Amino acid sequence: MSRSTTETTRIVSGRSSRFAAMQMDLGNMISMLLPPLPVLWFGGSMLIYALHRHHPNPLVGQYTQRAAYRFYGVMGAIIPIGTFFPGRGIQPWLTAWAIGLAVIIPWSLWAIVRIRREDWPDLELPRDPETLPEA
Repeated sequence: MSRSTTETTRIVSGRSSRFAAMQMDLGNMISMLLPPLPVLWFGGSMLIYALHRHHPNPLVGQYTQRAAYRFYGVMGAIIPIGTFFPGRGIQPWLTAWAIGLAVIIPWSLWAIVRIRREDWPDLELPRDPETLPEA
């Protein structure tokens, strides 16, 4: 007996792929809105990156990787430079945060606009043979 196409394949919707592509940029923007959140997002973003970098739709991985480069670049600059901030004042940290905002927010908004303009077709993928019902 042959199996139907729906039993042997699964569909990844274009809508799902588009949202997955936007998640890293959305997280970057949300995390930058409050100064302590980037530290927490640093860990959460690694999970999003790991989940989406090898998505079945390669565009999701590309957009995720670009968003990660932006966030890790900003954080990678702020943290080591912050080591040399003078005294215990909060002003240098707020300045660094403002610079991070100025980089992350507009660039992420532009990326989200590009993602929304992109064509996101549904993908038909084969199911794992171990999960198929017995014939």
